[in-house]
Amino acid sequence: MITKQVEDYLKSLIPARSKEVEQIEAYAKEHEVPIMDLVGMESLLHQLKLINSKRILEIGAAIGYSSIRMAQALPEASIITIERDQERYDQALINISTVNLSNQIEVKFGDALDLVQILESEPLFDVLFIDAAKGQYQRFFEMYGQFVKKGGVIFSDNVLFRGLVAEEDIDNKRLRNLASKIQRYNKWLMEHPDYETRILPVGDGLAVSIKK
Repeated sequence: MITKQVEDYLKSLIPARSKEVEQIEAYAKEHEVPIMDLVGMESLLHQLKLINSKRILEIGAAIGYSSIRMAQALPEASIITIERDQERYDQALINISTVNLSNQIEVKFGDALDLVQILESEPLFDVLFIDAAKGQYQRFFEMYGQFVKKGGVIFSDNVLFRGLVAEEDIDNKRLRNLASKIQRYNKWLMEHPDYETRILPVGDGLAVSIKK
């Protein structure tokens, strides 16, 4: 994890986003909607450009921030994103429409644990981006990894969990249990025989898993 001073420095170097995107960022902050950390987001976008992603599947749309950023960075890519919270789903549709990306981004409503069958007829994806319920990451990975082509990449956000995965003593029981689940997920990822994974200490931790 980088220091707050270094993080602020990196943020100062990031090019300005569009007015609409900055308004989404402000909305997320005001309404306490978890969106991807700015430094982590920029790192993800750069990697997506490097691998020339054309088809992206996202688990956890929230208010559409990440899918909008990905679509803007990759104008030729098509994105399917899933969101289970009705209010956030509705806001995602509004935000995506506001930036005129409804033809590039498809938002599906429902719990990703229940919707896997709707993608069975879809062509394989270049990228799977997991940014939803942290305790379900391994299930998301196992269920949706089958839709990623060989050589494709699965990104998992928040895998350092504010640094708590490296803490030995966490007083808060809920946080301790969640940190333990993410620790197990990280170990499982690193040992998975079908993927080559590295964890990058950017944002809140980004795991990058290449499908063999």
